[in-house]
Amino acid sequence: MKICLVAHYAYGMISGSLQGHAGGVERQTSLMARWLASRGHKVSLVTWDEGQDEIVIIDGVRIIKMCSVNAGIPGLRFFYPRWISLNKALRKGNADLYYHNCAEYITGQIALWCRLTRKKFVYSVANDMECEPSLPEMRTFRERLLYRYGLRKADKIIVQTLKQQRMLMEGFGLSSEVFPMPCQMAVSNDYYPRQPLKRENLRVLWVGRIDRPKRLEWLLEVARELPEVAFDVVGKPTYPDDPYSRQVFDQAKSLQNVVMHGMISHNQISSMYARAFLLCCTSIYEGFPNTFIEAWSTGLPIVTTFDPDDIILSKQLGIYAKNTSELVKGINTLLQDYVLWQQISANARQYYLERHTVDQAMLRFEKLFENTLTGISGKE
Repeated sequence: MKICLVAHYAYGMISGSLQGHAGGVERQTSLMARWLASRGHKVSLVTWDEGQDEIVIIDGVRIIKMCSVNAGIPGLRFFYPRWISLNKALRKGNADLYYHNCAEYITGQIALWCRLTRKKFVYSVANDMECEPSLPEMRTFRERLLYRYGLRKADKIIVQTLKQQRMLMEGFGLSSEVFPMPCQMAVSNDYYPRQPLKRENLRVLWVGRIDRPKRLEWLLEVARELPEVAFDVVGKPTYPDDPYSRQVFDQAKSLQNVVMHGMISHNQISSMYARAFLLCCTSIYEGFPNTFIEAWSTGLPIVTTFDPDDIILSKQLGIYAKNTSELVKGINTLLQDYVLWQQISANARQYYLERHTVDQAMLRFEKLFENTLTGISGKE
Protein backbone atom coordinates (compact mmCIF):
# COMPACT_ATOMS: atom_id res chain seq x y z
CA MET A 1 0.00 0.00 0.00
CA LYS A 2 0.96 3.64 -0.46
CA ILE A 3 0.11 5.42 2.79
CA CYS A 4 0.68 9.01 3.91
CA LEU A 5 0.37 9.95 7.58
CA VAL A 6 -0.03 13.58 8.63
CA ALA A 7 1.34 14.60 12.03
CA HIS A 8 2.64 18.15 11.97
CA TYR A 9 4.78 17.93 15.11
CA ALA A 10 6.14 14.40 14.62
CA TYR A 11 9.52 15.24 13.09
CA GLY A 12 11.22 15.55 16.47
CA MET A 13 9.90 12.15 17.54
CA ILE A 14 10.74 10.19 14.39
CA SER A 15 14.15 11.85 14.04
CA GLY A 16 15.07 11.44 17.70
CA SER A 17 15.56 15.15 18.32
CA LEU A 18 13.93 17.24 21.03
CA GLN A 19 12.40 19.69 18.59
CA GLY A 20 8.72 20.48 18.49
CA HIS A 21 5.97 18.84 20.50
CA ALA A 22 6.29 15.17 21.41
CA GLY A 23 3.00 13.90 22.78
CA GLY A 24 1.19 10.60 22.48
CA VAL A 25 -0.08 11.35 18.95
CA GLU A 26 3.44 12.03 17.71
CA ARG A 27 4.87 8.91 19.36
CA GLN A 28 2.11 6.67 18.05
CA THR A 29 2.15 8.07 14.51
CA SER A 30 5.94 7.74 14.27
CA LEU A 31 5.72 4.17 15.53
CA MET A 32 2.97 3.36 13.02
CA ALA A 33 4.97 4.85 10.14
CA ARG A 34 8.06 2.79 10.98
CA TRP A 35 6.06 -0.42 11.38
CA LEU A 36 4.20 0.01 8.09
CA ALA A 37 7.45 0.75 6.27
CA SER A 38 9.03 -2.36 7.79
CA ARG A 39 6.17 -4.37 6.27
CA GLY A 40 7.11 -3.18 2.79
CA HIS A 41 4.48 -0.47 2.38
CA LYS A 42 5.43 2.87 0.82
CA VAL A 43 5.01 5.28 3.73
CA SER A 44 5.23 9.07 3.87
CA LEU A 45 4.93 11.33 6.91
CA VAL A 46 4.00 15.03 6.59
CA THR A 47 5.41 17.35 9.28
CA TRP A 48 6.26 20.99 9.88
CA ASP A 49 9.56 22.33 8.60
CA GLU A 50 11.93 22.11 11.56
CA GLY A 51 15.13 22.73 9.61
CA GLN A 52 15.26 19.38 7.81
CA ASP A 53 15.69 18.88 4.07
CA GLU A 54 12.68 18.87 1.74
CA ILE A 55 12.58 15.06 1.81
CA VAL A 56 14.24 12.99 4.55
CA ILE A 57 14.26 9.19 4.71
CA ILE A 58 14.22 7.71 8.24
CA ASP A 59 13.83 3.95 8.72
CA GLY A 60 12.20 3.66 5.32
CA VAL A 61 9.72 6.49 5.96
CA ARG A 62 9.74 9.52 3.61
CA ILE A 63 9.45 12.64 5.75
CA ILE A 64 7.89 15.45 3.70
CA LYS A 65 8.08 18.91 5.17
CA MET A 66 5.49 21.67 4.99
CA CYS A 67 6.21 25.28 5.88
CA SER A 68 7.42 26.08 9.41
CA VAL A 69 4.79 26.56 12.10
CA ASN A 70 5.50 30.30 12.39
CA ALA A 71 5.84 31.05 8.67
CA GLY A 72 3.66 33.73 7.11
CA ILE A 73 1.63 36.71 8.30
CA PRO A 74 -0.77 36.08 11.21
CA GLY A 75 -4.32 36.00 9.91
CA LEU A 76 -3.22 35.25 6.37
CA ARG A 77 -0.95 32.27 6.96
CA PHE A 78 -3.97 30.00 7.41
CA PHE A 79 -4.20 30.06 3.60
CA TYR A 80 -0.59 30.83 2.70
CA PRO A 81 1.72 29.22 3.41
CA ARG A 82 -0.02 26.64 5.64
CA TRP A 83 -2.89 25.33 3.51
CA ILE A 84 -0.92 25.69 0.28
CA SER A 85 2.11 23.84 1.69
CA LEU A 86 -0.12 21.12 3.15
CA ASN A 87 -1.68 20.43 -0.25
CA LYS A 88 1.78 20.43 -1.82
CA ALA A 89 3.03 17.92 0.77
CA LEU A 90 -0.03 15.68 0.35
CA ARG A 91 0.57 15.65 -3.39
CA LYS A 92 4.23 14.71 -2.83
CA GLY A 93 3.06 11.87 -0.59
CA ASN A 94 1.53 10.30 -3.70
CA ALA A 95 -0.43 7.86 -1.56
CA ASP A 96 -3.67 5.97 -2.01
CA LEU A 97 -4.67 6.42 1.64
CA TYR A 98 -4.11 9.33 4.04
CA TYR A 99 -4.24 9.05 7.84
CA HIS A 100 -4.60 11.78 10.46
CA ASN A 101 -4.92 11.64 14.26
CA CYS A 102 -6.07 14.55 16.47
CA ALA A 103 -8.87 17.05 15.86
CA GLU A 104 -7.78 20.17 13.98
CA TYR A 105 -8.94 22.32 11.10
CA ILE A 106 -6.32 20.33 9.20
CA THR A 107 -8.61 17.29 9.46
CA GLY A 108 -11.04 19.00 7.10
CA GLN A 109 -8.28 20.20 4.78
CA ILE A 110 -6.97 16.67 4.35
CA ALA A 111 -10.49 15.28 3.83
CA LEU A 112 -11.23 17.90 1.18
CA TRP A 113 -7.97 17.18 -0.66
CA CYS A 114 -8.70 13.44 -0.57
CA ARG A 115 -12.18 13.93 -2.01
CA LEU A 116 -10.91 16.18 -4.79
CA THR A 117 -8.16 13.69 -5.70
CA ARG A 118 -10.23 10.53 -5.08
CA LYS A 119 -8.02 9.26 -2.28
CA LYS A 120 -9.09 7.45 0.89
CA PHE A 121 -9.00 9.19 4.26
CA VAL A 122 -8.85 7.54 7.69
CA TYR A 123 -9.25 9.70 10.79
CA SER A 124 -8.32 8.63 14.33
CA VAL A 125 -9.81 10.28 17.44
CA ALA A 126 -7.24 11.39 20.03
CA ASN A 127 -9.44 12.45 22.98
CA ASP A 128 -13.02 12.60 24.22
CA MET A 129 -13.55 16.29 23.42
CA GLU A 130 -13.21 15.50 19.70
CA CYS A 131 -16.46 13.51 19.99
CA GLU A 132 -18.39 16.24 21.82
CA PRO A 133 -20.72 18.00 19.31
CA SER A 134 -19.98 21.47 20.71
CA LEU A 135 -16.20 20.90 20.25
CA PRO A 136 -15.36 22.93 23.38
CA GLU A 137 -11.59 22.87 22.80
CA MET A 138 -11.82 24.52 19.38
CA ARG A 139 -11.70 28.30 19.66
CA THR A 140 -12.93 29.45 16.26
CA PHE A 141 -15.85 28.76 13.98
CA ARG A 142 -13.39 28.00 11.17
CA GLU A 143 -11.73 25.24 13.19
CA ARG A 144 -15.06 23.66 14.12
CA LEU A 145 -16.41 23.90 10.56
CA LEU A 146 -13.38 22.25 8.96
CA TYR A 147 -13.06 19.57 11.64
CA ARG A 148 -16.73 18.60 11.33
CA TYR A 149 -16.32 18.41 7.56
CA GLY A 150 -13.27 16.15 7.92
CA LEU A 151 -15.03 13.92 10.41
CA ARG A 152 -18.07 13.46 8.18
CA LYS A 153 -16.05 12.87 5.02
CA ALA A 154 -13.62 10.33 6.49
CA ASP A 155 -13.85 6.89 4.89
CA LYS A 156 -13.14 5.32 8.27
CA ILE A 157 -13.09 6.69 11.81
CA ILE A 158 -11.05 5.03 14.54
CA VAL A 159 -11.73 5.60 18.24
CA GLN A 160 -9.93 4.32 21.31
CA THR A 161 -12.84 3.71 23.68
CA LEU A 162 -16.45 2.59 23.67
CA LYS A 163 -17.33 5.96 25.21
CA GLN A 164 -15.90 7.78 22.19
CA GLN A 165 -17.75 5.43 19.85
CA ARG A 166 -21.02 6.14 21.64
CA MET A 167 -20.39 9.92 21.69
CA LEU A 168 -19.71 9.99 17.93
CA MET A 169 -22.88 8.09 17.16
CA GLU A 170 -25.07 10.14 19.50
CA GLY A 171 -23.54 13.53 18.70
CA PHE A 172 -22.69 13.21 15.01
CA GLY A 173 -24.55 10.11 13.81
CA LEU A 174 -21.24 8.58 12.72
CA SER A 175 -20.07 5.00 13.12
CA SER A 176 -16.53 4.15 14.15
CA GLU A 177 -14.30 1.24 15.08
CA VAL A 178 -12.60 0.82 18.46
CA PHE A 179 -8.89 0.08 18.11
CA PRO A 180 -6.21 -0.26 20.79
CA MET A 181 -3.20 1.87 19.95
CA PRO A 182 0.33 0.41 19.61
CA CYS A 183 3.02 1.17 22.15
CA GLN A 184 6.68 0.33 22.41
CA MET A 185 9.05 1.71 24.99
CA ALA A 186 12.31 3.07 23.60
CA VAL A 187 14.62 0.89 25.70
CA SER A 188 12.77 -2.36 26.22
CA ASN A 189 9.36 -3.87 26.78
CA ASP A 190 10.84 -6.42 29.17
CA TYR A 191 9.03 -6.68 32.47
CA TYR A 192 10.99 -6.85 35.69
CA PRO A 193 8.80 -7.04 38.80
CA ARG A 194 10.11 -4.35 41.17
CA GLN A 195 11.33 -5.21 44.61
CA PRO A 196 10.05 -3.46 47.75
CA LEU A 197 11.71 -0.07 48.16
CA LYS A 198 12.16 2.14 51.16
CA ARG A 199 9.50 4.82 51.32
CA GLU A 200 12.03 7.63 51.10
CA ASN A 201 13.31 6.29 47.75
CA LEU A 202 9.92 6.00 46.05
CA ARG A 203 9.16 8.17 43.03
CA VAL A 204 5.86 9.15 41.42
CA LEU A 205 5.93 10.00 37.70
CA TRP A 206 3.74 12.55 35.87
CA VAL A 207 4.05 12.87 32.08
CA GLY A 208 2.15 15.26 29.81
CA ARG A 209 1.69 18.72 28.37
CA ILE A 210 1.62 21.46 30.94
CA ASP A 211 -1.73 23.14 30.35
CA ARG A 212 -5.01 23.59 32.18
CA PRO A 213 -6.80 20.33 31.21
CA LYS A 214 -3.85 18.32 32.60
CA ARG A 215 -4.15 20.01 36.03
CA LEU A 216 -0.51 19.80 37.09
CA GLU A 217 -1.42 22.00 40.06
CA TRP A 218 -3.29 18.99 41.48
CA LEU A 219 -0.07 16.97 41.47
CA LEU A 220 1.74 19.82 43.21
CA GLU A 221 -0.95 19.84 45.89
CA VAL A 222 -0.48 16.07 46.32
CA ALA A 223 3.30 16.61 46.58
CA ARG A 224 2.76 19.06 49.45
CA GLU A 225 0.79 16.38 51.29
CA LEU A 226 3.49 13.74 50.68
CA PRO A 227 6.81 15.51 51.31
CA GLU A 228 8.63 12.19 51.78
CA VAL A 229 7.79 11.06 48.22
CA ALA A 230 9.69 12.33 45.15
CA PHE A 231 7.68 13.53 42.12
CA ASP A 232 9.14 13.62 38.61
CA VAL A 233 7.33 15.88 36.11
CA VAL A 234 8.09 15.32 32.41
CA GLY A 235 6.69 17.68 29.79
CA LYS A 236 6.69 21.26 28.63
CA PRO A 237 4.03 23.98 28.47
CA THR A 238 1.72 24.14 25.47
CA TYR A 239 1.89 27.93 25.81
CA PRO A 240 5.16 28.77 27.64
CA ASP A 241 4.34 32.41 28.43
CA ASP A 242 0.75 32.05 29.55
CA PRO A 243 -0.16 32.88 33.19
CA TYR A 244 -1.10 29.29 33.99
CA SER A 245 2.30 27.89 33.00
CA ARG A 246 4.16 30.57 34.95
CA GLN A 247 2.00 29.93 37.99
CA VAL A 248 2.56 26.16 38.13
CA PHE A 249 6.29 26.54 37.52
CA ASP A 250 6.50 29.02 40.40
CA GLN A 251 4.61 26.60 42.61
CA ALA A 252 6.88 23.71 41.64
CA LYS A 253 10.02 25.70 42.50
CA SER A 254 8.82 25.98 46.10
CA LEU A 255 8.58 22.19 46.51
CA GLN A 256 11.81 20.35 47.23
CA ASN A 257 10.29 16.95 46.36
CA VAL A 258 9.24 17.96 42.82
CA VAL A 259 11.67 17.81 39.89
CA MET A 260 10.62 19.53 36.65
CA HIS A 261 12.47 17.69 33.87
CA GLY A 262 11.00 19.55 30.90
CA MET A 263 10.98 17.81 27.54
CA ILE A 264 13.35 14.84 27.43
CA SER A 265 14.15 12.08 24.95
CA HIS A 266 12.03 8.95 24.75
CA ASN A 267 14.98 6.91 26.02
CA GLN A 268 15.11 9.10 29.11
CA ILE A 269 11.35 8.78 29.61
CA SER A 270 11.74 5.00 29.49
CA SER A 271 14.27 5.25 32.30
CA MET A 272 11.79 7.36 34.27
CA TYR A 273 9.17 4.63 34.01
CA ALA A 274 11.75 2.06 35.09
CA ARG A 275 12.59 3.86 38.33
CA ALA A 276 9.07 5.04 39.19
CA PHE A 277 6.77 3.30 41.63
CA LEU A 278 3.60 4.50 39.92
CA LEU A 279 2.30 6.90 37.28
CA CYS A 280 -0.05 9.69 38.35
CA CYS A 281 -2.58 11.33 36.00
CA THR A 282 -4.48 14.47 37.06
CA SER A 283 -6.29 15.27 33.79
CA ILE A 284 -9.84 16.56 33.47
CA TYR A 285 -10.25 14.55 30.27
CA GLU A 286 -8.14 12.45 27.92
CA GLY A 287 -8.67 9.98 25.11
CA PHE A 288 -6.71 6.86 25.93
CA PRO A 289 -3.39 8.24 27.18
CA ASN A 290 -0.28 6.83 25.57
CA THR A 291 1.39 7.31 28.95
CA PHE A 292 -1.01 4.73 30.43
CA ILE A 293 0.02 2.15 27.83
CA GLU A 294 3.71 2.95 28.35
CA ALA A 295 3.33 2.55 32.10
CA TRP A 296 1.46 -0.75 31.78
CA SER A 297 4.10 -2.10 29.39
CA THR A 298 6.57 -1.86 32.30
CA GLY A 299 4.07 -3.12 34.88
CA LEU A 300 3.53 0.28 36.45
CA PRO A 301 0.23 0.93 38.31
CA ILE A 302 -1.61 4.21 37.76
CA VAL A 303 -3.31 6.54 40.22
CA THR A 304 -5.58 8.68 38.07
CA THR A 305 -8.48 11.11 37.83
CA PHE A 306 -9.33 9.78 34.36
CA ASP A 307 -10.44 6.21 33.69
CA PRO A 308 -11.09 5.31 30.00
CA ASP A 309 -14.13 3.03 29.78
CA ASP A 310 -13.69 2.37 33.53
CA ILE A 311 -10.92 -0.14 32.81
CA ILE A 312 -8.73 1.08 35.69
CA LEU A 313 -11.40 -0.10 38.08
CA SER A 314 -12.75 -3.12 36.22
CA LYS A 315 -9.35 -4.55 35.23
CA GLN A 316 -7.57 -3.49 38.46
CA LEU A 317 -4.87 -1.54 36.63
CA GLY A 318 -4.51 1.16 39.26
CA ILE A 319 -6.59 3.39 41.52
CA TYR A 320 -9.20 5.93 40.37
CA ALA A 321 -9.46 9.21 42.29
CA LYS A 322 -11.97 12.05 42.05
CA ASN A 323 -9.95 14.76 43.82
CA THR A 324 -6.55 15.51 45.35
CA SER A 325 -7.46 13.91 48.67
CA GLU A 326 -8.27 10.65 46.90
CA LEU A 327 -5.05 10.92 44.89
CA VAL A 328 -3.09 11.16 48.14
CA LYS A 329 -5.03 8.22 49.56
CA GLY A 330 -4.44 6.14 46.41
CA ILE A 331 -0.70 6.78 46.38
CA ASN A 332 -0.47 5.98 50.10
CA THR A 333 -2.42 2.75 49.56
CA LEU A 334 0.07 1.48 46.99
CA LEU A 335 3.04 2.66 49.08
CA GLN A 336 1.79 0.75 52.11
CA ASP A 337 0.42 -2.42 50.46
CA TYR A 338 3.13 -3.98 48.32
CA VAL A 339 1.10 -7.15 47.74
CA LEU A 340 -1.62 -5.01 46.14
CA TRP A 341 1.02 -3.16 44.13
CA GLN A 342 2.37 -6.47 42.80
CA GLN A 343 -1.09 -7.67 41.79
CA ILE A 344 -1.93 -4.44 39.97
CA SER A 345 1.50 -4.49 38.32
CA ALA A 346 0.91 -8.00 36.99
CA ASN A 347 -2.57 -7.03 35.77
CA ALA A 348 -1.17 -3.97 34.00
CA ARG A 349 1.53 -5.91 32.22
CA GLN A 350 -0.94 -8.59 31.11
CA TYR A 351 -3.39 -5.97 29.82
CA TYR A 352 -0.64 -4.44 27.72
CA LEU A 353 0.40 -7.81 26.28
CA GLU A 354 -3.18 -8.68 25.34
CA ARG A 355 -3.96 -5.42 23.51
CA HIS A 356 -1.15 -2.97 22.87
CA THR A 357 2.00 -4.68 21.60
CA VAL A 358 3.08 -3.17 18.30
CA ASP A 359 2.49 -6.18 16.06
CA GLN A 360 -0.83 -7.03 17.68
CA ALA A 361 -2.23 -3.50 17.39
CA MET A 362 -0.73 -2.63 14.01
CA LEU A 363 -1.96 -5.75 12.25
CA ARG A 364 -5.49 -4.43 12.85
CA PHE A 365 -4.58 -1.03 11.42
CA GLU A 366 -2.98 -2.67 8.39
CA LYS A 367 -6.11 -4.74 7.78
CA LEU A 368 -8.37 -1.69 8.13
CA PHE A 369 -6.24 0.27 5.65
CA GLU A 370 -6.41 -2.64 3.18
CA ASN A 371 -10.20 -2.92 3.58
CA THR A 372 -10.60 0.84 3.12
CA LEU A 373 -8.64 0.76 -0.13
CA THR A 374 -10.58 -2.21 -1.48
CA GLY A 375 -13.91 -0.64 -0.54
CA ILE A 376 -14.92 -3.14 2.16
CA SER A 377 -17.42 -1.31 4.42
CA GLY A 378 -16.14 2.02 3.12
CA LYS A 379 -18.22 5.20 2.83
CA GLU A 380 -18.83 6.97 -0.42
